[in-house]
Amino acid sequence: MAPSSPTQPRLMLFDTASLYFRAFHGMPTSLQAPDGRPVNAVRGLLDFLARFITDYSPTQVACCWDDAWRPAWRVALVPSYKAHRVAYGTVEQVPDELVPQVPLVREVLRVLGLPVVGAADCEADDVIGTLATRSTVPTDVVTGDRDLFQLVDDERAVRVLYCGRGVAKHDRVDAAWLRAKYGIDGAGYVDFAVLRGDPSDGLPGVAGVGEKTAASLVTKYGDLDGIMAAATEGRLSPTLTAKLGAAVEYLGPAREVVAVRRDVPLPDLDLTLPSVPPDPEEFAALAEVLGLGGSGDRILAALARR
Repeated sequence: MAPSSPTQPRLMLFDTASLYFRAFHGMPTSLQAPDGRPVNAVRGLLDFLARFITDYSPTQVACCWDDAWRPAWRVALVPSYKAHRVAYGTVEQVPDELVPQVPLVREVLRVLGLPVVGAADCEADDVIGTLATRSTVPTDVVTGDRDLFQLVDDERAVRVLYCGRGVAKHDRVDAAWLRAKYGIDGAGYVDFAVLRGDPSDGLPGVAGVGEKTAASLVTKYGDLDGIMAAATEGRLSPTLTAKLGAAVEYLGPAREVVAVRRDVPLPDLDLTLPSVPPDPEEFAALAEVLGLGGSGDRILAALARR
């Protein structure tokens, strides 16, 4: 699918933390504000936003936020969920030079007039899932998180701009891409991911079941309920039945963990992409204080194309 024309309504949902983490690791920490504060994640994120806004011409955007990076309700279902990323208590392990940049990201987005949307005890994924489900226009989800492939829906024109190989080499993930890559569609992705597991999220999957087996099971039997029914009825091999049986206490809770929420109680939001910051002088002053340089210029140019 080619990028949209500037006049076509289009919603773009940014997985903000996914992008600023990628920016932090992709840009040198020598990028600093005049006062010595690191700003590589801030500048890199602005460059990413400018690129996607320029290339895809959205008319609405949301910078979706992790109000909870490890929601309590997900941990209650699968205690290992993201457990390896915990520094202490409920605090995530984050590089020291990134920690002070997160509030700067929020402030820069606010001054630019770009909507930041989060919800209590929810990840950005849940906000994205809700906004994508609500959307009545073509919708692009910008992320490095494969779990959001579950939102891909050609009939509703929802696709994922996946940055797994980098922003410059991002993939446009639609149903055809998913079928070519995994042999499944967006609707089957949750059960596929549960079976396969995801060590980066602390989800073990079913021991001995890899991507190919997971995809073939979902393709043949539809979903976890169909797969478990096939196992119960003796339609699977004894070995595979035993593997699924050993994981039965994991499968149901993991399915709820992997499935993004689509019913987060968000207020009515004006997600219109501005053509200029609400207060251009405020942004100019902040850009000078933070030394945003060309990154500030590029995001302003991207907005002005509206």
